[in-house]
Amino acid sequence: MASRGNFSGRIGFIAAAAGSAVGLGNIWRFPYETGENGGAAFLLIYLICMVLIGFPVMVGEISIGRNTQLNAFGAYKKIGGAKWGLLGYWGILSAVMFLSVYNVIAGWAFAYFVQMVNGTLSATKNFGEHFTSQIADVSDLFFYSLGFMVITAVIVSRGIKKGIESASRILMPALFIMLLGLIGYSFTLDNAMEGVKYYLIPDLSEITFATVYNALGQAFFSLSLGMAALVTYGSYISKKENIVTSAALVTVTDTTVAFLAGLLIFPLVFSQGLSPSEGPGLVFVVLPGIFAGLGTLGPIIGAAFFLLLCFAALTSTISLLEIPVTFLVDEKGYSRTKVVIFTALLVFLIGIPSMLSQGAVDYFSNFAHYEGITKTVLDVVFDIFSDVGLPLGGFLMTIFIATKWKTANFNKELAIGNEGYMGSFMQKYLNFALTIFAPIFLGLMFIITVLKKFFGVNLF
Repeated sequence: MASRGNFSGRIGFIAAAAGSAVGLGNIWRFPYETGENGGAAFLLIYLICMVLIGFPVMVGEISIGRNTQLNAFGAYKKIGGAKWGLLGYWGILSAVMFLSVYNVIAGWAFAYFVQMVNGTLSATKNFGEHFTSQIADVSDLFFYSLGFMVITAVIVSRGIKKGIESASRILMPALFIMLLGLIGYSFTLDNAMEGVKYYLIPDLSEITFATVYNALGQAFFSLSLGMAALVTYGSYISKKENIVTSAALVTVTDTTVAFLAGLLIFPLVFSQGLSPSEGPGLVFVVLPGIFAGLGTLGPIIGAAFFLLLCFAALTSTISLLEIPVTFLVDEKGYSRTKVVIFTALLVFLIGIPSMLSQGAVDYFSNFAHYEGITKTVLDVVFDIFSDVGLPLGGFLMTIFIATKWKTANFNKELAIGNEGYMGSFMQKYLNFALTIFAPIFLGLMFIITVLKKFFGVNLF
């Protein structure tokens, strides 16, 4: 077997794992989900979901990886046998498919950064029309998405310590610095505090079953749970490390980035008197218009924001590519460089139909019809491998710990590097969360999502 390498220590792992969690889910999806679901009310439920379900599931995935020191397939197979190895395969497949669409959206962010720098975006009159035409123009996006994949592949090809860890140690601090700088500027705008109030003062009457459902989905999407990313990264950490503390720090880091993204975007939106419930177009349609209205500083602020979005996307594409790469290196013994080139090219090719589905090719743009609407290829992949696949993967992982690995072995692994774990409140909490609380909520989430998306049954 080829040498796997390891993270240099806790800081290296936290930087990389936080980078895996921090991505488009924090900067792009979290603000629009918050805007569509009642502002501060959604934020409150989201934070509860992170603590009660997101954090325990993260601990579970990391512990499986560290215990086995193997890729997702190898890890589940080693502990649970060939049948449970299928769960590892599902995680790897989910990562490949998810990366194929994630890279397309990252290409949109890369294109917007370049256009903000060269002035093309600032000169636009209708940002909605521009976005529609931009994502349909494959002649441009092909190269932006390809460029993003090449950068990702170069970093992953350098290995765990020199590639992924080194890049994360640079990208994560840079991301925080840009976020804080942009927030400081947004607070100086007129009416910005109205956005802060909307975001931080909850109206509890806004909390519904839909709020809880959407918040839990966002928590899973944001933390990269349910698709073997943290099983993979966990396999590269030392037995000396405290998994519980590391997972807590990763969860706090990811949540902080999402929180700060909202603290940036809502003051900007309210400063221009716009609605926060603009959906997925909030970042690519509403914000460019806001930047255009900020005068001479607009292009600079806009370029910094879309560079921030690119950095966030890159930390996630790195972890997603590492999942199948680790599998092929572990199971087949191939050299990392060859595996990275092959896998990156394969994922990019798989993503081309999603790229073409935004108006370039009618067949891919009108690929399926469910939920009462026409779905693109990108929509279908996202629905299956994100909205449905992530809670399914998380649910099965909790069942795996409870019924196959057993909580006694799970606790024994967590006690390594954590002398005070056995008998502690944290042990009782994690055991309850992973064997009772999380399986119930994730199982319900999976069922509700399948009924809603594919059978037209909306329970709330």
